[in-house]
Parts: sequence; structure tokens; C-alpha cells
Amino acid sequence: MKNRYRLFRRNGATFYAIDNLTGKRESLRTEQPGIARRVLHAKNEAQEQPQINIQIARAYLAASDAQISTRNWRSVMDVMAAAKSGATRARFIRATNDRALAGLHGLVVLETRPEHLVAALSRGTVATNVFLRRIHNFAVDMTWLPWPLIPKRHWPPITFKEKRAITWDEHLKIIDREPNLEKKAFYELCWHLGGSQGDIASLSGENIDWSEKTIAYRRRKSATPVLIRFGKSVEAVLQRLPAKGPLFPCLRLLRESVRGDYFRRRCVSVGITGVTLHSYRYAWAERARQAGYPERFAQEALGHNSQAVHRAYAKRAQVKVPSLEEFESASPKR
Repeated sequence: MKNRYRLFRRNGATFYAIDNLTGKRESLRTEQPGIARRVLHAKNEAQEQPQINIQIARAYLAASDAQISTRNWRSVMDVMAAAKSGATRARFIRATNDRALAGLHGLVVLETRPEHLVAALSRGTVATNVFLRRIHNFAVDMTWLPWPLIPKRHWPPITFKEKRAITWDEHLKIIDREPNLEKKAFYELCWHLGGSQGDIASLSGENIDWSEKTIAYRRRKSATPVLIRFGKSVEAVLQRLPAKGPLFPCLRLLRESVRGDYFRRRCVSVGITGVTLHSYRYAWAERARQAGYPERFAQEALGHNSQAVHRAYAKRAQVKVPSLEEFESASPKR
């Protein structure tokens, strides 16, 4: 194995050790050749030992995993993507093509140092932090990475931008200004049903049971079934849409980003800021909480299985808690 450092002395003065990889000089703080050679030997030996340990570890690991010495982060990402489907898979693939992660694609997993991940995090955004965590933890769980490179408590905290619900007045402004009837009906259903933009845009006449006044579909993101009854306001909107086939034949063909851009432009035209199409879900959850709608029903309508997720959606709702005396008087007597 080639030595990392070599000896250098200028004009009979102090000896230096030169790093053969970086070319950097480091003073050995001695002018005596014997001492300088001993210090240089110690530096090379200290450098060689970790490399020898890595080679020994590779030899043992290769016995159970032939690809351990060649598997890079791109292959880890590809395996993760193959296990996903639909919109979730497309979202994950876009995340792995993040420029901040480009430096990791060809890097062998076993040769990765913590500073490699830290550098990627410093170049990226919140999404980089979220997805790099998942990729890193997946490699650890699959034993492709012998131990975590960054302990859980030392990952940078994930801080999302503040999200808020769209208000009724803002919704009315958008509806009044929107000339496209398909988009107008789409925004109205988002308000009344609280569904994600992808789920609402994918609805068809076959999802509607007029006799039971229900809409049934599966969430595209999680395949969770949703069955929700609709009232007169939703019925009025549905009667303006096709009875068979896609309810939104044009919007359903667009990417989420394009639908979101249309909505953003409409918001700008009426002077509204700080909301997206996803704000309709926040608005629905907050309205449900303020109205005293049972949480288990709200979970079903939103397509969530976790109470914590629903509470996150409704965290901005302002609820006036009645006094126990008033509540008891309004309750039926036993």
C-alpha cells in the first residue's frame, strides 16, 4: 500500500510531511532526520490502519453480500422506487433527481462518510432533508450500511413553511373570478369534500351513487378507501358535470404542478397569497373541528388513519369550548 505522506526538507531547515493526496504540507517541528522519519512513519501507519480495517470488513461482508463493495446510492434509490407505485413513486423519483443529491449517486455506500451527507443537506432544501433521511434509513435497515452515518438526533430539524387553510371569503373570490367552468366546479368540490387535488380531479361518474348520495373512491397516494355522503351544495355542483366518465376530463390529464400553477395564477389575480390547492384540505379539517364533527368521520373523509395527522391538519382551528353546565343542559336527560 502506497504511503500517504512523504518527507520534505528545505535548505537544511525544519522537516515537513507532504500529503500525497492533497499536496498539503505539515511541519514536523524538528530538524533532526531520525526524529522526522519516526514521526513520518507514525503518520503513515496511523493512516494505513483504518484502510486495512476497511479492507478486512469488506472481505467479511462480501461473503454474505457480493455487491457490498460496488453498491452506490443510485442503486439504493432505484430499489426504493421499485417498491412504490403511482403518484408516490413519481414523487420519489423526482426527489432522487434533486441536484443536491447528484454527488451521492455514484458514491459507494460503504465508502460514504458523514460529511458527504452533510454536504448534500447543506446544498438542498427541506425536501432534501426528508428524502435523504428515508434513503439513509432504508440502507441501514437493509444492512447495506453497517451503521447510521448520522445519528437520528443529529439530523437537521425538518422545518416546513407555514401552511394555512383557505378562507370562505377567499374561496368565493376565486370562484367569482374563474371563467373556466371545469376549474370552477373543481375548486367547489375541493371546498366541500376536502379531498386532495389529485383525488378530486380523478373522480368520474362511476364514483357517485345518486340513490345513496355518496361519493366513493380510493386515495391515489395511499389507496385508502373513502366513502362520503354529499349534501345539496355538492349535488348542485355534480349536476353541472358529466353524468358518465371523468368529471374533469381536462384537469385529470394535467400534472399536479400544472393544476397548482393554474390555481396560483387565479389567486394572484384576486390578490390572495399564502394558499395552495392543498389549503382546501386544511380548510375542510378546520371547519369540521369547529362544527364539532366527530374526528373518526373526519379521518374517513380525509383518508387518514392516524388521529395525529388529522390534528395536524386542524391545528389552526379556533374552537370555543362550551361550559359543562351549558353542555349538560343541552344533552338529553337520562
